[in-house]
Amino acid sequence: MAKRDYYEVLGVGREATEDDLKKAYRKLAMQYHPDRNQGDAKAEGRFKEVSEAYEVLKDGEKRAAYDRYGHAAFEGGGGGGGGGPFGGGGFEDIFEEMFGRFGGRGGRQATGRGADLRQEVQITLEEAFAGTKKTIRVPSSVQCEACNGSGAEGGSTAASTCGTCRGSGKVRAQQGFFLIERTCPTCSGSGKIIKNPCKVCAGAGRVQRDRTLNVTIPPGVEDGTRIRLTGEGEAGLRGAPAGDLYVDIGVKPHPIFQREGPNIMVRVPLRMTQAALGASVEVPSIDGGRSAVKIPAGTQTGDNFRLRGKGFSVLRNPARGDMYVQVVVETPQNLSPKQRELLEAFEAEAETGGKSSPESEGFFAKVKEFWDGLGR
Repeated sequence: MAKRDYYEVLGVGREATEDDLKKAYRKLAMQYHPDRNQGDAKAEGRFKEVSEAYEVLKDGEKRAAYDRYGHAAFEGGGGGGGGGPFGGGGFEDIFEEMFGRFGGRGGRQATGRGADLRQEVQITLEEAFAGTKKTIRVPSSVQCEACNGSGAEGGSTAASTCGTCRGSGKVRAQQGFFLIERTCPTCSGSGKIIKNPCKVCAGAGRVQRDRTLNVTIPPGVEDGTRIRLTGEGEAGLRGAPAGDLYVDIGVKPHPIFQREGPNIMVRVPLRMTQAALGASVEVPSIDGGRSAVKIPAGTQTGDNFRLRGKGFSVLRNPARGDMYVQVVVETPQNLSPKQRELLEAFEAEAETGGKSSPESEGFFAKVKEFWDGLGR
């Protein structure tokens, strides 16, 4: 049965963004997930169809190939015959034609590029505001110094064509109706065999070693920001290019400030008397400065006061956000006899007609109307 169009499977248009694809996939994957449809073969098939479509369209290069060639971009062929638009070369040959990146047949060599690495770095909110530099240790493969990465003893570049894959770096095996292609196990995809391998790295051209790197973290980074260090991943096989290092930034919670994008929020507790009579309080700012905030009489819990330009740094921009001071009115505890006497006098006067608590009075007036309406 012919496959449905991947965009149709996900229910999106061809102009769909990455976010559109992700949202559509999550919705459908949740709907048809086998755990939620146990024993439903149709739902299972739909789940696989949705997953296959998303796996292709979420990848920019695969999506480009699909947009150009449709499902033929991913159909492997056998011998010198049909299959994809390049005479059975399959998916990697299509990419090589389009981007010149992948190895294939006809003497073209696999790159053996090193693997990408991921490292997490924790910083404080102050460091995220001002920017910082961090030294990290990265356990990875590095180029072998004994052979200069060639994999051959003494750094020789002499190598013979692999007899298993005949230099292609890949081998194929027929399994029923399917033709499976995988990396050649003899040469690890390089297409070459080294007759006199280096004794230090055993012919790999790389050895395991920890490295120390300095990472510059710019002002304004958010929790979850990812920094890419090109070429700082694992060394490639036998002199091939190194992979990349991705540094994920984690920002620790702060005891005073809460960040919301470019803005900063600080919750300031006030005594009941300060909120009632008005006051001036001094609050800190993320840059270490101090700011005086005038609190008007009658301030309530949840009231916000905005300090322009006192917020967070904006990534790759000289601007700063704002700081919001949110008031929390604190009810007094452990009253002295004198304080209790004064508060009781205040409460007695408020109950006999004072207008000091309009919100409370308005609420209980509505409650009375509600009960009167029910005849209670």
